[in-house]
Amino acid sequence: MSITAWNDRVSMVNGADLLAAELRHKGVEWISTLCGNGLFSLYASCVKAGIRLIDFRNEQGAAYAAEAFARLTGRVGVCAVSSGVAHNNALTGIANAYFDGAPVLLLTGTSPGYGAGRGVFQEFDQVALAKPICKYASEVNRVCDLAFKIREAFSAATSGRPGPVHLTVTQDVFDGQVKETKSETYVSATQLEPTLGPADAQNVHRIAKLLKSSERPLLIAGTNLFYAGPQPSMMRLCETASIPIVVPIWDRGVIEKAHPNFLGVVGAASGQPRLLPDADFILLAGARVDYRTGFLVPPAVRGDVTIVRVDIDPQQLEQGIQPTIGVLADPDAFSEQLIKECEALGGCSHEESLREARERGRRFQASMTGPTPKPGAMTGRHVVEAIFPLLTDDTVFLIDGGNIGQWAHMLTDRYPSTWLTCGASGVVGWGLPAAIGAKLAYPDRKVLLLSGDGAFGFTLGELEAATRQGIPFVAVVAVDEAWGIVVTTQRRLMGEKGVIASRFAGKPPARYDEVAKALGADGVRVEDPVELSSAIRQGFAADRPTVIHVPIQAGGPTDR
Repeated sequence: MSITAWNDRVSMVNGADLLAAELRHKGVEWISTLCGNGLFSLYASCVKAGIRLIDFRNEQGAAYAAEAFARLTGRVGVCAVSSGVAHNNALTGIANAYFDGAPVLLLTGTSPGYGAGRGVFQEFDQVALAKPICKYASEVNRVCDLAFKIREAFSAATSGRPGPVHLTVTQDVFDGQVKETKSETYVSATQLEPTLGPADAQNVHRIAKLLKSSERPLLIAGTNLFYAGPQPSMMRLCETASIPIVVPIWDRGVIEKAHPNFLGVVGAASGQPRLLPDADFILLAGARVDYRTGFLVPPAVRGDVTIVRVDIDPQQLEQGIQPTIGVLADPDAFSEQLIKECEALGGCSHEESLREARERGRRFQASMTGPTPKPGAMTGRHVVEAIFPLLTDDTVFLIDGGNIGQWAHMLTDRYPSTWLTCGASGVVGWGLPAAIGAKLAYPDRKVLLLSGDGAFGFTLGELEAATRQGIPFVAVVAVDEAWGIVVTTQRRLMGEKGVIASRFAGKPPARYDEVAKALGADGVRVEDPVELSSAIRQGFAADRPTVIHVPIQAGGPTDR
């Protein structure tokens, strides 16, 4: 048979069609993007495959939206950008995904001939730039490798501790022809049954004995618990063994309801109740060891503390420290085993130490008063207290900003999976595109963003993108006309004269509600907590973004 006759019998597609089909089979319904060099064929193929393109005004915003979607759902968020500086811009969102283990795929198009070193348009080593912050990064320079590399990237993004991945794909690969293949329907990591078996029985028995003999146990619940799925047994372990729970600030949450054992975040600039330094038994569940937990070395913890670490990723078991016992297991299944072992030992309850821990938590939260309010002025506390009653189970709540974020973290009595912060990177300016990603993740839920005015200004142009594409949410902007945390720190270290380059009080002051209107969104200014609650409810009913400008008195929870 001639080559011509053979080709007539084989169904051929171009690389862009193949890539779009692979993504669709893997459950991808939309891609965040900004158009440009290398993406022309991919866009047309996404439209044919039924993949919605959500276009942004900045690649940073596009990557943030995909990252927020990934952290909320545990599914792979996909971002596609063009070459050169566009790739560099998108890496800000990929870095955020790196810090939190979010499964994000960054697709970067580029010119035909990229990688030859001959200086094609915007040619530089994009893969090398992405590799240090990605679990997997590769260039696709043959169309026949495209399907394999997409599958390889998805596998890396969702296995173990999830994380970002990257593919640079040249325009000639998108345009090249390849034999059409049938993809298997993809099942996301969050849809899979747990693949880890039970923990070693002898280890669990040993842990139960250590827990029973301890006097001040503490559970640190981290992001990998969220990726492991619901944790009802772990919460039941905390109840039956009377263990207080804390969460490293900015980690993903699993404490779905207000719970008396939840005593707040650790690692916040505003401080924390004294629990970690006095604990003699720490159950580190799905959490990383870093600055937020004092690296789990003295004086942040006792020198004789017992540390039991449970995680879904073997690489995490000895990250940062050598634990007393490391357990590779589904955390919820491990908790069920530990409950039964404790029952066999006659119980492992620590009611007295839990009561003391709760009292420490109560006193700490009561100390978060901030500056004395001026007559008629709102503070960050007023804003947060007006918002919290509106956070029902069908509301996704996002927190962006330094000072206003501290208020939200210090006053909360829960840390559920429907809340999202900037993440362990501590970045600000993430919130507005993240709200877009959250609404795309959960179109039937209300989305509320709480932001400071400094953070909100980073990606303000994405309001236009959200309005134009019919993506509604409510953004409450707490306006203190400053980088609040920086002002607090500068004043503490250097006095009032040391407050430098950290205020932006203009004459007249900026009006974010009016900017929102100019960009096609709804905008309203409120100066009273009751008015704020009413404006949020009205915004939830709107068909476009609503920006609520709230002037507040400067100062964080610890300012006096």
